[in-house]
Amino acid sequence: MTETQCPYRMDLSGRDVHGEAELLRKRGRATQVELPDGVVVWNVTDYALAKQLLTDPRVSRDAYQHWPAWENGEGELAESWPLAIWVADRNMMAAYGAEHTRLRKLVAKAFTARRSAALRPRIEAIASELLDGLGATPAGEPVDLREQFAYPLPTRVISELLGMPDDVRDSMLVFVHKIFDTQASTEEARANEEGLYALLAELVATKRESPADDLITGLIQARDTDDGAGLSERELVDTILLMFTAGHETTVNLLDHAVHSLLRHPEQLARVRGGDSSWEDVIEETLRLEAPLANMPLRFAVETIELEDVTIPAGDAMIISFAGAGRDPRQHGDTAGAFDITRDTRRDHLAFGHGVHHCLGAPLARLEASIALSALFDRFPGLELAVPPQEIVPLGSFISNGHASLPVRLGA
Repeated sequence: MTETQCPYRMDLSGRDVHGEAELLRKRGRATQVELPDGVVVWNVTDYALAKQLLTDPRVSRDAYQHWPAWENGEGELAESWPLAIWVADRNMMAAYGAEHTRLRKLVAKAFTARRSAALRPRIEAIASELLDGLGATPAGEPVDLREQFAYPLPTRVISELLGMPDDVRDSMLVFVHKIFDTQASTEEARANEEGLYALLAELVATKRESPADDLITGLIQARDTDDGAGLSERELVDTILLMFTAGHETTVNLLDHAVHSLLRHPEQLARVRGGDSSWEDVIEETLRLEAPLANMPLRFAVETIELEDVTIPAGDAMIISFAGAGRDPRQHGDTAGAFDITRDTRRDHLAFGHGVHHCLGAPLARLEASIALSALFDRFPGLELAVPPQEIVPLGSFISNGHASLPVRLGA
């Protein structure tokens, strides 16, 4: 077999997700890659193909129905695969057809554009509080903006929306961070999963005893009344996990990369501050250039999918490379790898998915980012990186695309 025919072994460290996506693109619009334990899947880096597959009814995210290798969650992969949690969950993101519609309806009302807009005063208050904390930093001393601003803002917003107590939130964040550690061993991944689900079970039990006016209580009541609304206990728990995780991880990385990109391109920051471009332009171009989730496992071919240049057999698994699609030169031209908030195609990205699985929290994420970025640069117009750009290292995940830290100096 030639090199391009052999499956490419994915770099689980995520050291260079964009360089890897470019390499895979040269092998084809969709090419086979190898994940831990010899699991071979298709990786799709082409924007048009990814968009097509995200709306194709022959593509599913339900491993139990459509991935023979998963053996209905009773085989070796479920027991020993370190990435098992990415296909084992039972929530709307993993559901197919009518099951997806049933689960999505339970939470859709909480994430409408109108409901998200109503959160503006609270988001502004949290941002102001965090910026006050940053303002107490001694002059010239560097701060980790990811840890002290980009991370706590969306985690507090989603926790308040869900009704998750602060102590539970802090423990949840530890477990969720480890989910995105794609270099974890099977033993580490299994221990993390067990601890995570024990914490979630305790949270649900507490909420059942002491209900409140929040989203978690609403889901529990939907489960416990109205004949359960068809919601199983596992679906209830996994829906809470999904909303908490998706409700902060993408926004953290969006803020992280937006600030990083603007500080590396001060002329574009000046355009925004001068009114020639908007924070919306910054947000969309950041989402395109730096998809918060670089690679999303897994999707499955319900039946054989015949394409012009490749055939994906029924039962084969796929990764959609949002990082690759965002920088596809066929869609964005020869400067696809450059940050340009005036780019005509800046909104042509799949960072929040597409089709029936488009992220319900996208309006909230965009709102949080616009409030946070505007407030940050208004408060600290002299913000600058505290280290050379090459010293800012990636998060260490081939799924989550962010920085391990973002050291900055606040300026005057």
